[in-house]
Amino acid sequence: MAPRHQRQLGRRKLLFALGGAAVAAPAVAAIAPHALAGSSAAAGLPLTIVNNSGSFGSANVHVYIVGNQDGRQVRVTPDGTLAPIALSDNGPDGFTDYAISLAGSGETRLTLPYMSGRIYVALGQKLRFKAVADGNGNAALQYPAGWVASDPNYQVLHDCAEFTYNSSGMFCNTTMVDMFSVPLSIRLTGAKDQTTGTLRAGGRASVFAAVRQSADFAGLVVDDTRVLAPGHGLDAGLFPKEYFAPYIEEVWSTYTGRDLVVTTNAGAFTGRVRGDRFTFDGPAQVSFAKPSTRDVLFCDGALAAPNDGTTGPVAAVLGAGFNRSTLVSHPSQPTTDPTAFYRGSLTNQYARAVHAATEDGRAYGFAFDDVADFASYIQDTAPTGIRLTLTPFES
Repeated sequence: MAPRHQRQLGRRKLLFALGGAAVAAPAVAAIAPHALAGSSAAAGLPLTIVNNSGSFGSANVHVYIVGNQDGRQVRVTPDGTLAPIALSDNGPDGFTDYAISLAGSGETRLTLPYMSGRIYVALGQKLRFKAVADGNGNAALQYPAGWVASDPNYQVLHDCAEFTYNSSGMFCNTTMVDMFSVPLSIRLTGAKDQTTGTLRAGGRASVFAAVRQSADFAGLVVDDTRVLAPGHGLDAGLFPKEYFAPYIEEVWSTYTGRDLVVTTNAGAFTGRVRGDRFTFDGPAQVSFAKPSTRDVLFCDGALAAPNDGTTGPVAAVLGAGFNRSTLVSHPSQPTTDPTAFYRGSLTNQYARAVHAATEDGRAYGFAFDDVADFASYIQDTAPTGIRLTLTPFES
């Protein structure tokens, strides 16, 4: 199977500038790369939720399944029904209550209809989703933004997994792109039996400790609640705005005098810095302005990846190379040897920490972490069930 950044159907792309505000399309609408494939008829995939957190009883675990189907925002009810988001769902406090309670003991079995979305888990308190009218007057949902101190869910311990389920199959992942908080594991059965996201013993504590050890990253740790991704930390004034600037300059200087070769499904692109742009020739000519630290962390701006089969895949490989600090040391990209990742003095220590904490070494520490298949992503074209497990907080 080709790496996801090389597939023609498109790659995962998050909407980063939510900040808890209402958006015309849900945050999950652009999460999964296969959201446009297949029919939207409800098929009903068995979904099992397991609470092995060891720190929270099932009565204190609240689950939310929200997302979109055929351009409308929807949610899953406790009985497995797909219901549209409605402004009338807001209660007297101004927020919806879409929580699904776990079974008193054992596993909680639900049914997942065709949709793209997120499965949120909240521990100790419920999440506060607000139904609002979007720019077209349609009901939309404000999603939690745990990286924004003013968000009504900032104090709530929560996290999520992402998925698209349709007639083409199930495509899902755990994610740390925005933050890391609750250890989650996904098991997907069908043509194969796959698991991803499982942390090593003591993995949650190791992420918090590793991020705290780096002076530039330490401000991303929010008590024992979560660790913010550095891009969101930068926007909040908790992370240096010019952190990657010396490395970006080194990349530009290095490839003024030699070639960088980026290989994608479309073919090999050979690039050099010409003037102020990194220009690649090959199946098509693509070029990039010098990115900022924010562009690197969000894999956006100068590193934005359109779904065009040429610029997008090259941008994804460059973004991964910057975050993993492999661009200067490896003139052929993408780098596929994980022992070469995060070795530079200027590297994404947050992504390094979440990868080191997982059993399989895979995590979604930044938006282009799927380059060379190092993201905590699995798929199955003939799924028979999906299992989301809250894994132990402690070793």
